[in-house]
Parts: sequence; C-alpha cells; structure tokens
Amino acid sequence: MPHHITCLECSAVNRVPVERLTAHPKCGTCGAKLAEAKVHEIDTATLRKAEWTDTLPLLVDFWAPWCGPCRAMAPEFSKAAQALAPHARLAKVNTQVHADASQRYGIRGIPLLILFRNGQEVARLTGARPAAEIAAFVRQNTGAPA
Repeated sequence: MPHHITCLECSAVNRVPVERLTAHPKCGTCGAKLAEAKVHEIDTATLRKAEWTDTLPLLVDFWAPWCGPCRAMAPEFSKAAQALAPHARLAKVNTQVHADASQRYGIRGIPLLILFRNGQEVARLTGARPAAEIAAFVRQNTGAPA
C-alpha cells in the first residue's frame, strides 16, 4: 500500500510506494524531495493538510525565536531528522508567526513536539530534548525502524 505524503514545499499530496521511500522520492508537482533528512519550516495550512493526509509519521516542533530552549534544541532536532529519514519527517511551526497554532493545538508551553500519523495526533513531548531522545520518541510511537 502506498504512502500519502504532503509536499512540505507546495502542499501537493503525493502517493509514494513504500519500497520507493529510500529512493529519494520527489513531489510530482514541484519536484521537491518528499522524505529527505532535513527539517522543513511550514505554516499551519500545510500542517493541517499533512496532519489529515499523511500516512508517513510527521513530527512537528512548535517553537518561537524568542525561546532559548527552542533555539538550543534546533540542532538536535536536525540531527533527529537525519536519523529518522525516510521513515518519518520533521517540521517546525513558528508560533510567533503562526499564532493560530497555539489555540488549534492546545499549546501551553514551547518547545512542544507533536507527532502526527494517519490523520491523528499520536503523541506529545514537551521541553528541549537531545536528538537520540527525539528519535526514540518517534520510533516508540510509530514502530519506525532504528
């Protein structure tokens, strides 16, 4: 059964066969890589679409530029993206720019990581974490390979 993956660049939904995840699949609309080992900065509209459409796990870091722990965790979040690709994707939503995210997702403090899969929230993790702990959190809640 193929994965449905929302392009984090143009928001187009793509069907990707499971066996093609490791072959660096690209968006059929804009050509962006769909399961690369990097963190994408997204807006809430793209998040809502991916949240409801994607079958591949999506871990979102809700952060703000004024938040010291958020800035300190950024390199660790990037390392986790490298460790989890292509079996999970990582994205960031700036809550200062996208203030509607705080109410929509019930955010009471940042940094906050929310894991989405198959149209629903799977789990939450609060506070700044090292890359290994972030990756373990995703694997524990999705069964993604180590």
